[in-house]
Amino acid sequence: MKLSRSTVSHLWLLVACFSVANPPLTAQDGPPYPTMGEIVRLDPRLDRLIARDAQIEVLASGFEWSEGPVWVSDENEEYLLFSDIPRNSVMKWSESGGIELFMKPAGYTGVANYGGEPGSNGIVLDLSGQLIFCEHGDRRLSRLTVGGGKVTIADHYQGKRFNSPNDAVVKSDGSIYFTDPPYGLPKKFEDPQRELDFCGVYRVSRSGVVTLLTKDLVRPNGIAFSPDEKTLYVTQSDARAIIMAYPVKRDGTLEVGRVLCDFSDKMGTLPGAPDGLKVDQEGHLFATGPGGVYVVTAQGDVLGRISTGQRTANCAWGNDGTVLYMTADAYLCRIKTQTRGAGWPVP
Repeated sequence: MKLSRSTVSHLWLLVACFSVANPPLTAQDGPPYPTMGEIVRLDPRLDRLIARDAQIEVLASGFEWSEGPVWVSDENEEYLLFSDIPRNSVMKWSESGGIELFMKPAGYTGVANYGGEPGSNGIVLDLSGQLIFCEHGDRRLSRLTVGGGKVTIADHYQGKRFNSPNDAVVKSDGSIYFTDPPYGLPKKFEDPQRELDFCGVYRVSRSGVVTLLTKDLVRPNGIAFSPDEKTLYVTQSDARAIIMAYPVKRDGTLEVGRVLCDFSDKMGTLPGAPDGLKVDQEGHLFATGPGGVYVVTAQGDVLGRISTGQRTANCAWGNDGTVLYMTADAYLCRIKTQTRGAGWPVP
C-alpha cells in the first residue's frame, strides 16, 4: 500500500500524541507496511545497488529522536535495537514482535534532570557479540555484559571526561573508534560541565588505552571503516557538512584526511545534516545527510539519495545484510537493497 508523505505524517502524529506516556507503537501488526519518501537517482550506477521498484517501508513511529540502529542475531531471534535519545531508552523491533522497550535508562543513570538528549546514541556489537553503547548522559562508552550489567570501557582522555560519545565502529582487531561531539551535554558547546575544549575522534585499544586520533573536526559525528579497514570515514554535522576520509596507519592511528564529499550547499534546503553512515561490501557509503541517506562511491561520487523527507540520523544493515534500516526522526524505516553490508557473509 502507498501513502503520501503528508498522510503518513498525519497518521504518525496521532500515534505520537497517543504514546507520549507509553512505548511507541508499530505501524501495524505486520507486513505490508506503509511506505514513504522516494529514491532520488542521480547516477545510473545506483540501479545496480537499489532496484527501481524499491520502497521505503515505515516499520514504526512515535519516537522523539531515533538513533544508533544495530542488528542483533542470537540463537533465539533476530531483531533491531536503536536509541530513542530524549527518552533515555533503547527500543527493540522484530518482525514478529513489533516494538518493545529493551532498556531504560540507556545513557544516563543520574537522578537530576540532564537536558534534552540524555540517552544512548550509537550502538554497535563487539567481536564477541556484546553490545557497546555511546552514552550521552554518563559520558562514556559502555559494554552490556552477558550477565546483564554494564561496564565502562572508557570515560575520559588524559584525566578529562569526554563530551558525549556519539557513534562508534569496531575494527577487526577489537579496537573501538568513536566520535565525541557535545550534543549530549545539556548546554552543548557552552555547557559548564564540559572538560575538553575540542571534539575528538578516538581509538580505544582492547587493553583500554585511549588515543586521540584527530581534533580537527568541529562536530565529528558518524564513523565507519572501508571494507579493507584502510580508510576511516567520519562525518561532520556542521555548516561545513562534509564526509572525511582518513587513511589508517598500521598502528591504527590516522594520516591527514581529505574531504570525500561536501553537502554544505544542501544544508537548510533539506531536513537534517550528515550524521551516521555504513558501508557496503563494495565500498559504497550509505551516509545520512540533508534529506535522507546518500549513496556515495569510495571516490566521492554521489549516486543518489534514499529520500525519507525527514532528519535522518543513522542506518544499519540487517536481516541477511541486504536490508538497510534507517532511524529518521520519529520513524523507523527500512529499504531492501541489491548490495550487502561490509563484513556480512555471502549466503
